[in-house]
Amino acid sequence: MPKILRIINRFNLGGITYNVSYLSKYLPTEYETLLIGGPEEEGEESSLFIPESLGLKPIIVKELKRSINPLSDYYAYKKIKQIIKEFKPDIVHTHASKAGAIGRLAAFSCNVPVVVHTFHGHVFKGYFSPFKTFIFKTIERYLSKRSSAIVAISEIQKKELTEEYKVCKAKKTHVIKLGFDLQRFAENKIAKRELFRKDFHVRQDELAIGIIGRLAPIKNHYLFIDAIDYVIKNTDRKLSAFIIGDGETKEELIKYTESKGLTWSEKTKDFQQITFTSWIKEIDIALAGLDLVCLTSKNEGTPVSLIEAQAGGKYIISTNVGGIKDILNPNCGVLSEANDAETYKKNLLYAVTNFSEVSKNANSASEEVINEFSYTRLCREMDFLYQSLLKDK
Repeated sequence: MPKILRIINRFNLGGITYNVSYLSKYLPTEYETLLIGGPEEEGEESSLFIPESLGLKPIIVKELKRSINPLSDYYAYKKIKQIIKEFKPDIVHTHASKAGAIGRLAAFSCNVPVVVHTFHGHVFKGYFSPFKTFIFKTIERYLSKRSSAIVAISEIQKKELTEEYKVCKAKKTHVIKLGFDLQRFAENKIAKRELFRKDFHVRQDELAIGIIGRLAPIKNHYLFIDAIDYVIKNTDRKLSAFIIGDGETKEELIKYTESKGLTWSEKTKDFQQITFTSWIKEIDIALAGLDLVCLTSKNEGTPVSLIEAQAGGKYIISTNVGGIKDILNPNCGVLSEANDAETYKKNLLYAVTNFSEVSKNANSASEEVINEFSYTRLCREMDFLYQSLLKDK
């Protein structure tokens, strides 16, 4: 029975936890998997309920944190090495940057036969200064060279990693798309829609426009607020906007909303133009209640919120960054370049003005998206990769 130690950055609410939980649960029964990762950080919602709902019992490495801290990172490295020595995995599979660095170094030190890393995104653009970015590229090149395989989650991401940033070799890099249980986003949509809109006091004649994700500079929620302001000034259609998530830029975003003359609330009781909802665990209910879904990031990997939105038949207005172009069904949305705010605002206005048409198109593609990003396909493709790597060893 091959043993897999799966390591993620931290158990915060987001797509990575779903992805690794489905892999840990639904790989063929001949695998034994242990899932470990760091805790959620301040301003984040814990995602431990996701693996626990599948009967998994992850180990929390409390020293594994998002920020760089030599002391905490050293203790996380020592603790992961100890787990490796006790569990004796045949495969260590790391997910995302911090877990990828510390986890792979620990695996190399313990001579684990197969070491795999999945890039769910990367920090090579828009995050750090040129010097820090150079350092991170250098580290990733070293880690990738020693890894058995690298997994990219889209063709665009593979091209970035192998050609643009040159952090890994193409022959070692495999494209395996994310996989989830997306059927819940297509079920009971009418009841879920009524529940969300009643809870947030959204009238039947209003369009609800939402953006989902961590409130951080790289996500550029300022563009979302600008676009909402633009649409309000250029249409008579009644609408309300929802910023779903939490994080470091929340107070700044509230001040920016006020500077635009828009009304806002953290839990609307009467009509507000923008509502800051914080995290919502039942995201299928939130998506059922929304009419349009936005993303304004300056950089991304493969945002799970957009996959889920398409599974729910929602039309998307997004920036063209990371692997978004690879996952966006032609019927489900429109893209603009990250530095083209005017086009983004016009795209949102077009979607609002032509809502009936774009919504019909997005609904027609729902089943196709659910099949493309299913966890059964993910597990099948990952099993094939694991078996080939173990055979080589």
